[in-house]
Amino acid sequence: MDLSKWPRETGIKDHDLWGDEHFSKTAPGVLYELKPVVNPGGGVAEALNTAWITLNNPAQYNSYTTEMVKGVIAGMHRASMDRSVVAVVFTGSGDKAFCTGGNTKEYAEYYSGNPTEYALYMDLFNAMVDAIFMCKKPVICRVNGMRVAGGQEIGMACDISLSSDMAVYGQAGPRHGSAPVGGSTDYIFWYLSMEQAMWNCISCEMWSAYKMERLGLISKAVPVLKKDGRFIRNPQVVTDRYLEDGAIVYGEMAAGDEKARAGVLMKECTADLSQLDAEVDKIVWTLSNLFPHCLMMSVDGIRAKKKFFWDQSKLPNRHWLAANMMSEAYLGFNAFSTKKLTGKDRIDFLEYRRLLTEAHPFDQELIDGVMPPRKE
Repeated sequence: MDLSKWPRETGIKDHDLWGDEHFSKTAPGVLYELKPVVNPGGGVAEALNTAWITLNNPAQYNSYTTEMVKGVIAGMHRASMDRSVVAVVFTGSGDKAFCTGGNTKEYAEYYSGNPTEYALYMDLFNAMVDAIFMCKKPVICRVNGMRVAGGQEIGMACDISLSSDMAVYGQAGPRHGSAPVGGSTDYIFWYLSMEQAMWNCISCEMWSAYKMERLGLISKAVPVLKKDGRFIRNPQVVTDRYLEDGAIVYGEMAAGDEKARAGVLMKECTADLSQLDAEVDKIVWTLSNLFPHCLMMSVDGIRAKKKFFWDQSKLPNRHWLAANMMSEAYLGFNAFSTKKLTGKDRIDFLEYRRLLTEAHPFDQELIDGVMPPRKE
């Protein structure tokens, strides 16, 4: 076969579905950027790239709006169809958050009480998770900060997670009017034990990056705080301690005086994500030196186990989430959205349960009875 006649400069088909309309450099939006593959010596691999898909809404902890969901879908598809891309790096802007899930302001102001519209939104959310699972390149979640709620779910859909050690992980649905059925209930037990998965989903506790590394949810936690020019580990996390009963504490969040001291120390530090980026570069370099089709067959073989359970549940979950916008989601998202006015981000759960014991209908009286009152 005479390859010299193959048109390398012209005549190659473009398989991308979209232009740049779903990407925006203005927050909130999604950034799409190609960065060259870097070898261990710092040199650039010619004509090979990583596709960086960045959730750019740092003012709201990179929560995704409807338009941003479209951007992630478009980004995953573009990276799939770009022959130069070795891997996708999925991350967030800044150093505070990878993603905290759906934009609660948008939920409260537009979707709560409007189940038909939320069902349409959930079709987009499902397509975003599908786009990650169907991406023709390995997807690395660069966890630059907290990965919570829907952010945790889209992060777990990725193939490998490398994390800032300042990140925390967890769900928020049962506390704020939803359930972690955007992926967590489908496959978090592939990462954690069944009991750990259960507690992580229902408790709404935030677990440290070091704890998640120990339990197997992420590949590596990397220090990002610098003091006097040197990296230090996250001072908010207890990394090694023996209790009186002999148990070892590793990766638990500090409390009391320790937490207060950690807060003082953190004010003396600056954030530097260069070590996290170096770990990402190492992974990409390893992937670059593998047969690409054999690599993706291997990746898809692992993905399929998560995707199987996701596919069984995503459509009925969409219907439940839509219907829930008329009841508990209405309460939860509106309480969270008005916390600046009330000083509280959640309803009075005990009063809500008491009203339910009386078979009280979901009406305005119930809503007024459980929502936090506005501050004087």
